[in-house]
Amino acid sequence: MIRTTSETKIMLEDCADMVISCKDKFLKHMLITMFFYMHRNVSFKTFYDLRHHLWEDSGITTGMYLKELIKDKNYARFGTSVAPMDDALILCCIDISRTYYELDLKIRDEEEGFELSLLHEFVGGLCRSLSATIHLKQLAGYNAHHIIEACFKSLGLSIGQAIKESSYVFSTKGVL
Repeated sequence: MIRTTSETKIMLEDCADMVISCKDKFLKHMLITMFFYMHRNVSFKTFYDLRHHLWEDSGITTGMYLKELIKDKNYARFGTSVAPMDDALILCCIDISRTYYELDLKIRDEEEGFELSLLHEFVGGLCRSLSATIHLKQLAGYNAHHIIEACFKSLGLSIGQAIKESSYVFSTKGVL
């Protein structure tokens, strides 16, 4: 999967070992976390002008990659997890069906290199390109790094559940 715009170039594909090449060290750390908890080894390479564009386009590309993985398959559709990270506790619920996201986070402490708006850009891009409803809710925590890392852990766990193949069609309409 390659997404190229005038602002970014993001390349994402399956591989034998995890390789994340991203100059934004915080996003690199979060991508490694998310794909690890999703049980996916990927090569993820980025080139970008602004961090805002990088985070949004990384979310979009991840959604495109996941949508391709589940194309023409029955999949579990739903994923739910609660993940801790020291003081932080995050609930994530996903329904791969239609586009909506809600972030209920109360970050009080600043963290170098992190802006809450960047998480909004990533999750918004992901949910739009995957056609997913994603809810991330903070149950506890005060440290920005811990809260966001717990978000990416929980996101990875929930996505991993939702994309699992299923013999059952999880839809009252009979199609996903």
